[in-house]
Amino acid sequence: MKKILFVLLSIFLFSGCQSLQDKAMKSADKDFILKVANEKFEKKKWRDAITLYERLSNLVAGTDDAPNVVYNSAYANYYDKNYKLAGHQFKNFSVTFPQDSRVEEAAYMSALCYYQGSMDYNLDQTSTNSAINELQNFINTYPNSERSKNINELIDELSYKLEFKAYENARQYYKMADYRAASVALENVLEDFPSTKLRPKIYDFILKSKYELAVNSVYDLKKDRIESALAFTKQVEREVPNSENAKTAADLQAKLLKEKENFLVLEKKVEARKQELLEKQKEAELKQHYEKEKEIAEKLKADSLKLTRP
Repeated sequence: MKKILFVLLSIFLFSGCQSLQDKAMKSADKDFILKVANEKFEKKKWRDAITLYERLSNLVAGTDDAPNVVYNSAYANYYDKNYKLAGHQFKNFSVTFPQDSRVEEAAYMSALCYYQGSMDYNLDQTSTNSAINELQNFINTYPNSERSKNINELIDELSYKLEFKAYENARQYYKMADYRAASVALENVLEDFPSTKLRPKIYDFILKSKYELAVNSVYDLKKDRIESALAFTKQVEREVPNSENAKTAADLQAKLLKEKENFLVLEKKVEARKQELLEKQKEAELKQHYEKEKEIAEKLKADSLKLTRP
């Protein structure tokens, strides 16, 4: 019996709530709708509150209730994880009601919504760039605000996401054995993010990429690529001595020097072979030239004999 009564009571209360929501949605009474909307907001019924605040937007335009409606609607969307819409509403609040005491809070929440809306690193990072800009704008506008204290941490977190995405994209070239593209892409990451925490990993992959590119290179490009790889190993040893990167650089440097030594031996053989072929070519050209002159001389002699005959 108690269970039945509980179910009936729940149904009654639910029907009552639904009835109140429906009445507010159908009503033209601004004050009644606002009262129900605020009650829904207090009870954390975010979606019901959002629906009613949307209903109120035109009804309260130009009235003293407008700021609270926009403000509460923005928070309701924020708590309902509609970050893009909430960010737009908070920004709209700070622009539309610049004299309101909550304008700084709204500007902060707008930036925070952009931060919350930033996509995972493996997805499009347009939202992350927008979030960094919004957070930086807040610092520029309210440099002495208490709320600015954690903004730099949020910016660093978002910046790292961009760094990691660029790093992962570059690393894909290495996985595909496109070592030239990997080396260029990884060096671009260092150029774009000079303070990146990923520098040790990036150095490791550049070292390996340049090494693989050098030892597997075609003959005409091999010498330059060996020199480029050797130069980078020395750069790493200078910049991060006594590190794991420096140890890797030293190991690869020894292998590259051996590769260079073998290449120089091969280069001498190739040059000697080229010289041999060049000499043979010259001999063949001289022989061909001699044969041609001989042919011309014989032809002239024959023509001469024809002219002297009676």
